[in-house]
Amino acid sequence: MNLTFSRDELAFKAEVQEFLQDYKHLDGFYCQGHRWPQVRALFAAMGEKNWLALNWPKAFGGMAKGPVYEFILWDEVAYTRAARNPLGAGIVAQTLIRHGTPQQQEHWLARIRVGEIHFSLCYSEPEAGSDLAGLRLRADKNSKGTHYQLNGQKCWQSYAQHMDFLWVLARTGTQQSRGRGLSLFICDRLAAGVTVSRLPTLDGDQLNEVYFDQVEVPREQRVGEENRAWPLIGEALADERHIQFPPGRVRRDLEEMVAWLNNNGLSNEPVIRHRITELTAQVMETQIMGLKVLGAMSSGKDATVDAAMNKIIHTVTCQEIVRTVLDFGGPEALVNGAGPELIWRQSLTETIGGGTSEIMRSVVSRQLLGLGS
Repeated sequence: MNLTFSRDELAFKAEVQEFLQDYKHLDGFYCQGHRWPQVRALFAAMGEKNWLALNWPKAFGGMAKGPVYEFILWDEVAYTRAARNPLGAGIVAQTLIRHGTPQQQEHWLARIRVGEIHFSLCYSEPEAGSDLAGLRLRADKNSKGTHYQLNGQKCWQSYAQHMDFLWVLARTGTQQSRGRGLSLFICDRLAAGVTVSRLPTLDGDQLNEVYFDQVEVPREQRVGEENRAWPLIGEALADERHIQFPPGRVRRDLEEMVAWLNNNGLSNEPVIRHRITELTAQVMETQIMGLKVLGAMSSGKDATVDAAMNKIIHTVTCQEIVRTVLDFGGPEALVNGAGPELIWRQSLTETIGGGTSEIMRSVVSRQLLGLGS
């Protein structure tokens, strides 16, 4: 595993840091739902530099830079707390590049690349969260075969209230077909029959429920073959592993919490200094795990287990950092707007995003330790 960047990669890192100076107060990483117009403008500015297509092949307008440059970009964005990476430029675009028709690639990719359009993933459902093979939302083709009609419900969608399009995983086969009966669709968020309802989250932002009531989607907006979406979504999720849980966020959390302890005259207490030392080592572990995932992906190796371990240590660390401040800071640390209490509330949602921590532990148990079936 290479723990250093090349001269060109370090130059790119410096360029990103300079670019982000204009966005260091954006605060879209935690509260993107409240900052969407500004976050969208940030993505458009990145699009002007072609940074949303760093890892795309040049044939599709990309820079073919590889995963290291993507990691550097989104790690710095996370450290600045400007935004989270847009799913359209990653999961959606990579699937279209691999499996889209030439017409789909021409219609969608250029608009994604410049930050003109954005997507929300509509995978999970009330009865099919971690078990996507059991989802129930149906997509039935009309008699002429020109459209599909979508009926059902999705839930826990991030930022669906603002996105332009929905990336919908739907059942086109029988319920018993499980993963062999699923298809992917691009659905306009403003299409007739689409309703987005707010699900408030502890950090003051929101997830969403999305209802589909006889929503018509043109056949041309089905991506890939009918009933063949299961391997497509697996490939796409693998593309995002190196940027999904950037260590820059955890490093920034520690710096801010240490600053809070300093400002409140607590950092010289021996027990607190000892705890900060432990947390510093833990943050370094998240950085090493992030680089380990990056190294595996850069060399073409399967990063499934490494990514699962990275998510676990990332989640645990960001919660333990702020819990330390709450333990020692007393009532002052719990004041709304003080800093620690917001980071604490937000850190709880990290156990859900990108696959629950429980599911990630199951992946490690089965695939690395050989436990269970």
